[in-house]
Amino acid sequence: MTQDFTGEVAIVTGGSDGIGRATARLLAQRGATVAICARRPDKLAEAEAEIAATGGKVEIHQLDVSDDAAFTALVEDVARRHGRLDMMVNNAMSVHYAPIGSLTLDQWRQDFAVNADAVFVGTKAAMGVMAKQGKGSIVNISSSCGIRAAPYMASYSASKAALIQFTAVAAMEGARSGIRVNAIVPGQVQTAATEAFGKAAPDTAAKTIDAIPMGRGGAPDELAEAILFMLSDAASYITGTALPVDGGKAAQLYLPS
Repeated sequence: MTQDFTGEVAIVTGGSDGIGRATARLLAQRGATVAICARRPDKLAEAEAEIAATGGKVEIHQLDVSDDAAFTALVEDVARRHGRLDMMVNNAMSVHYAPIGSLTLDQWRQDFAVNADAVFVGTKAAMGVMAKQGKGSIVNISSSCGIRAAPYMASYSASKAALIQFTAVAAMEGARSGIRVNAIVPGQVQTAATEAFGKAAPDTAAKTIDAIPMGRGGAPDELAEAILFMLSDAASYITGTALPVDGGKAAQLYLPS
């Protein structure tokens, strides 16, 4: 089923590339007006051109979501100018790859600032608008690292786990106001970041893919379709859940060969 978001307004953070761009593009193609924010102006311009070329309604905002005041102001401004805010996708992410002994407190704080603190800030601002409307849907993007341990990714894993629990709490608080809050838990996804990892550590990357039950990584559009389902009225009785979209990895029991 293809969703129809005609007349609705969405914000997608980290919307200039990867899962965020795919989500923004599909939302726009299906009728939504989409505001995307990210830090890099070149990537934002690319995303804007791609989405506009399909006839989609898109606006871009250069923004670091760890700037609490600027992020709150963006959410409130989008809602004020359009007279509504129907959907919010907290997708922006930060990751540091290092053993705990080498990981700095600044790196830990940076991952939490983007992956957890900004999700709180964005969700709080969006819920304030949506509560007045009596309806809204928020999807927060976690990671398989948030439900399973990954060596050398302590700050990323811990912040993504925090996001999942925060999502559940926000869902409980928003339910009687018509606000649904869910998380998507991606596994390995074919993005620029994973391509770079594959080039830097080809053996490890190949083993990572081979360990996925379906034998491949996911495409950004596959994640975006799951996100759009959660945003849509087709998921009207789903809130507080964390949906793995990972080729079966979360369900897998590892047995040594």
